[in-house]
Amino acid sequence: MSDQAAIATDAIAQELRLNAAAFIVTVYGDVVVPRGGVLWTGTLIDLCARVGINESLVRTAVSRLVAASRLEGERIGRRSYYRLRSSAVAEFMQAADLLYGPDRPPRGWQIIHDPDLRPEDAQRQRMGHMGGPVFIRPDRGQPLPSGALVFHAETVTSDRPLAQFWDLSALQDGYRRFMALFGGVDPARLGDDGALVTRLLLVHGYRMVLLRDPRLPQEHLPAGWNGAEARDLFRRLYLALTPAAQRHVALACEGDDGLLPAETEATRLRLAVLRSSGADRINT
Repeated sequence: MSDQAAIATDAIAQELRLNAAAFIVTVYGDVVVPRGGVLWTGTLIDLCARVGINESLVRTAVSRLVAASRLEGERIGRRSYYRLRSSAVAEFMQAADLLYGPDRPPRGWQIIHDPDLRPEDAQRQRMGHMGGPVFIRPDRGQPLPSGALVFHAETVTSDRPLAQFWDLSALQDGYRRFMALFGGVDPARLGDDGALVTRLLLVHGYRMVLLRDPRLPQEHLPAGWNGAEARDLFRRLYLALTPAAQRHVALACEGDDGLLPAETEATRLRLAVLRSSGADRINT
């Protein structure tokens, strides 16, 4: 990787203001889970150091992820390894489907009546707040809140545009910042190690916005909505960075059974879906 490319990658990492635990989740979701799920702590420390997260912060963040039942560790000889806990698998798979899976149109709407659901918790679940204890979101078969009264509707009639139940302006700003950060990335100027680090930053930056996006049907989006443009940038850069990134994974990332493979059936499926989603957009 050239000095200028390294400086650009460092600038992206600084602009993202990385949280150690959140970035570790990105590493596991993008690199580790589709390759068996286990990573040597030394590899994790090396990857995090490349984005300015020191070893002390990594170890503290890993301890917190273990306490939160998201990771579990084991020792083999003098080395420590961590894997995704079974209780966290569903959450990781849902996030992976949003990032790498096809765009599935909703099957109508979920209207949720839940006096115990706080608006901030509803926001984390990408629900819109209609007022009082009533919330709404596109119906994509999400798990339903325990104890809530849920109605399923093909269409919803409201005296307000449905988009007003979400803060879409904040999401538009998030997508705009994402595109400003990554729009100038040139994969051809990155070495294999730089490609992997840049891809991790790409996934992390996009994930931070995408996981807050309710993904409303096109007819309910405001004029100038930039989510699709951000998606296209993510898809194109991810595909362009992957060949070099995968070479570095096979050279430098270790699990409990030796170096991780460059590819697996799971990683090939991710790439195939990303390629096909791009072709679908071109043909529509």
